[in-house]
This record gives sequence, structure tokens and C-alpha cells, in this order.
Amino acid sequence: MIDGSPYQGYLYAYPHKTSYRPLEPRPALADVWRDEPLDALFLYVHVPFCEMRCGFCNLFTRANAPASMVTDYLRQLRHQAAHLAFDGATFARAAFGGGTPTYLEADELADLFDICTSVLGARLPGIPLSVETSPATATPDRLAVLTAHGTTRVSIGVQSFLDAEAHAAGRPQRRADVERALGAIRDARVPVLNLDLIYGIDGQTPESWQLSLDAALAWRPEEIFLYPLYVRPLTGLGRRAVSRDDWDTQRLTLYRQGRDALLAAGYRQESMRQFRLPSVRDDGPDYSCQDDGMIGLGCGARSYTRELHYSFDYAVGIGEVRAVLDDYLSRPPADFGYAEVGFRLDEAEQRRRWLIKSLLRAEGVNASAYRKQFGTGPEEDFPQLAQLTTAGLAEPDGLRLTPAGLERSDAIGPWLTSVSVRHAMAGYQAR
Repeated sequence: MIDGSPYQGYLYAYPHKTSYRPLEPRPALADVWRDEPLDALFLYVHVPFCEMRCGFCNLFTRANAPASMVTDYLRQLRHQAAHLAFDGATFARAAFGGGTPTYLEADELADLFDICTSVLGARLPGIPLSVETSPATATPDRLAVLTAHGTTRVSIGVQSFLDAEAHAAGRPQRRADVERALGAIRDARVPVLNLDLIYGIDGQTPESWQLSLDAALAWRPEEIFLYPLYVRPLTGLGRRAVSRDDWDTQRLTLYRQGRDALLAAGYRQESMRQFRLPSVRDDGPDYSCQDDGMIGLGCGARSYTRELHYSFDYAVGIGEVRAVLDDYLSRPPADFGYAEVGFRLDEAEQRRRWLIKSLLRAEGVNASAYRKQFGTGPEEDFPQLAQLTTAGLAEPDGLRLTPAGLERSDAIGPWLTSVSVRHAMAGYQAR
């Protein structure tokens, strides 16, 4: 049964990338995608550069990369994209992440869009596109390139509006720069502004947390994500190795405070982390993260088919990230025609992924869609869901989390993870 800390792990993807292993022999991408549906794909482009490495960050990124490296990276993206331009591929959605895509200068961003449109055939503008930015790089010239290509959502990691808290999280920034960036995004008239905040920072109090919540709400962003702080190995905060006995209590208290404040302000809760104004409409083509494939472009991007999740090598430590990135930059173009490391999903893992990706959303599991996909019901395949109901964490059918269940999403996800994935994750050597 679910026990222990409510903050065990964030399952933003299943299976986790630490379960990936080298694929031997390397399968050709043409074979990997040959029998896959290509009519509603997600395009994810990874830009592994930032102006600084935040203390909590375990993403695959390099800070302050030289201009020549950015040029080389864009060249390699173009070579890689040529191997992903499958006949009949249609993209329903796209996202640029990282890293910080707006680390690129305006002309470099334009080149990135050209790769996506002229090589991959993505309709930009024409489909929903989300782009990550930062207070230092959300400049009018960069935003102009984003809007010219139909960017529908810009997400900015603010984390805290209090300079001292931002510094405590390993993110030195000034509130004046944050406010300037938010003003530039609003001036650019991007349809959806998402703002990220973090709770659980050392020294954070309910009063200081409320100040950040109020400052965020003053901008009335269409979306707000509330992230619990995690201290992971090989990150800036992880190297400090600070342990606090009251941390779970603090994070849970601040989560509830933030959730209640956003609900009172008229936001709808979509997941443990995501809150959205009801007025936000999704008019894009249909895409289901449970069913449809994802093509990842870039050194840290994942790709998903029904049976194979794959990427390049994964690292967190600064030296190892640079080594993986250097390897990507030195590859001959033909090398991009193969999948490197990954995880093969048998039917049981496909069912489990479908369940987890649905259950951790506020709307829960669509039992009829699950049955249509797999021929059985989720309650048949996962009888342990009844335990969630018994514990008050799910509704009577076990397919939709209660508020108490949503706040324990980071425990429920790991609890539902298969033994084989857990074993693979446990065997990963952090580097």
C-alpha cells in the first residue's frame, strides 16, 4: 500500500529515463516507425542550453555555452531532422524545451523554426506550440520570432518572486527582471502564459509563499504550475546534502495553501501541479499522450512509439552532460538514423503507462477508452486500484483521484510503477 513520503518521485513520463539502456543492436529509425500511426504526432525539440544552471535542476542542459556550440548544435539538429522526416507524418502539437530554447538569439530561433517546418514539415503556425523561456531571455526580439511562428503558449520558470528565496533555490535573479519578462510576454500577446512556482524552498514560510502566489495572480496567467522542490543527486542543491525532518510537512502545507488560493482565484486543477483558467480553450488537432507517438529532436529529447521509448544517453552532472553533448555534436549525419538507448514496452507496460498517465490527471481514467484500446477494463488489469479507494485517495471506482489522492500523486505514481521498471531505475548509475 502507499506509505511513506508524499514526495517520492515525479512521473512526468513513464517509464522514467533512468530505466533506459543501450539498444543492441541499434534499431534503424525507419524500422522503428514503419508500422506506427503518423497522423497525430507530438514534436518535441530539445535545446540543451541555459544562461545558468539552477540549484534544483537535473535536466540535461549546459550553462553559458559558447556561440560556436549553438551553431554546431543547430547544424546537427538539421542532420537529425532529415532522418525523422517520415512520409505521411503529421504533427498535431509541438513543444520546445530544454534547457531554455530562448537562450538562442532571434536569428537562431528562426533557424530552429526553419528546421521544424522545411525539414520535418511541421505546420508552424498552425498547431499548438509551447516554448519554455526564462526571465533573462524573454526579450521582445526573441518573442517576436515565437509569435511570428504561431507560438500559442510560453512557459516561464519564476519559482519565487522573492529574490532571497530564488537565491536559496540556487536561482539568482531579481524580481525586477522577472516582472520585465512577464511584461514582454504579455506585450507579445501570446495566447497562454504559464508561470512556474516552487514550494518547499529553505526558509520559505506560508507568508512568503502567499506573496509569490499573489504576485503571480496579479498577472492573471492562463496557467500556473506549482512544483514541490526536490533535491536530486548531482544538482547544485544536491551537493549541499541538507536534510530537514519537517520538509514533507512543510511542502504539503504549502501545496494545500497554493491549491486553495488558485481554486479561490477561479483556476481549475488539472493535476497535482497544473492549474488552468476555465477560459483557456484547446482548439488544436486531437492528440492523446496515452496513444499517440512523439518524435524528439535534439540531444536530450525522448521519442515514443507504442513499443519503444528511446533517446540519447542521459546525464545530470556537468562534466557528463558536456561529454554527451560533445558526442552529439561530433556525430556523422548517418549516425542519427538509429535509436541509441531506450526501453521496450511489452503490452503489460503499455497498459500500465496508459493507466498512470491518465490516473495522475484530475479527470482520471477513461474506462471505455482504455477498454477500447486493450480489450479489458483497468479495474481488471489493476485490481490494486481498489486500495486507493479504501484509503480515500480515489473515488469508488478507483479511476479518479480525490483531492487527497491528487496531493499524493508523487507517491501513487511510484507505487504503480512495475517491478521491472523499478529494478532498471535502481540499477542506473547517476552521473
